[in-house]
Amino acid sequence: MADLDKPLLSVRDLAVEFQQPGGSVRALESISIDLRPGRVLGVVGESGCGKSVTARAILRILDRNGSITAGKVTLDPATATPTDLTALGAQSPEMREVRGGRIGLIFQEPMAALSMQYTVGNQLMEAIRVHRDPGKAVARQRAINLLREVGIPRPESRVDAYPFQLSGGLRQRVGIALALAAEPDILIADEPTTALDVTTQAQILALLRRLQTDKKIALMLITHDMGVIAQMADDVAVMYLGRIIEYAPVGEVFGAPRHPYTRSLLRSVPSMLAKPRSRLATIGGAVPQPNARPKGCPFHPRCPDMIVGRCDTIAPAPVPPGSVGASCFLVEDAAA
Repeated sequence: MADLDKPLLSVRDLAVEFQQPGGSVRALESISIDLRPGRVLGVVGESGCGKSVTARAILRILDRNGSITAGKVTLDPATATPTDLTALGAQSPEMREVRGGRIGLIFQEPMAALSMQYTVGNQLMEAIRVHRDPGKAVARQRAINLLREVGIPRPESRVDAYPFQLSGGLRQRVGIALALAAEPDILIADEPTTALDVTTQAQILALLRRLQTDKKIALMLITHDMGVIAQMADDVAVMYLGRIIEYAPVGEVFGAPRHPYTRSLLRSVPSMLAKPRSRLATIGGAVPQPNARPKGCPFHPRCPDMIVGRCDTIAPAPVPPGSVGASCFLVEDAAA
């Protein structure tokens, strides 16, 4: 059984760049996180902040023009035999065994993970046999059990259905079953409830919570929804323009947020206590493009608390690995 106090996966100072016709574009900078058994790390931020790129870098499935330029991703860092995933070839047998075998990925859109040309059962059986190969008959029964485990009705018949014959909610459940096929101990869920209705969203989140609790899986949950973070996460990494700008337990993020961006995200969440027809709070501006990164703190053009002459000229230090804090001069001044 995994030691619940020791991380299963450690990411330290990870940097990613993409090659474009005009030169290289930095997508991630100094990303440091830990994934621990039985705990949920919520990664939150607006679209374009680097959440999905972080997941893809961990799994070494970046686009062809992307590469890890610094940092390390270590599997089993607290054991006598840690594995540096950044030292493995992206298509090496060792990395293929990790991808799916030790780390499962739930895609934002299940149609991206499922083929329309093969039945649900065939795809599950293939994932099972690639990593375990218990034989065709056993793999089929395992596929049926997986469909039952993720709450799909009549799994004995649905195992022979094609993905296009299933609803969006059922396809997402199949995607979760596919991620669990080889019994990984780390699960990365990339916006798993996008494009689903509210009822189905609640069911999928409840399913993930049950699986994570029962199996003591280390879950990395990527979302832009602060409500999902409040419901699911134990720890929270707030990302902005390729950096983690705040890292803290979920209670501290919602009870005493440190970074102005985190406070702005929380203010923009609709409230049941708001007056009828009142305007929602918004964050002015938009996330800059990675190739137009502002000088100084990346959030300063949109920050209501920006310090002129400081925030717009110097970038604050990143949150130290394994620490609770925020990458902000206001936090540094308060601590001093």
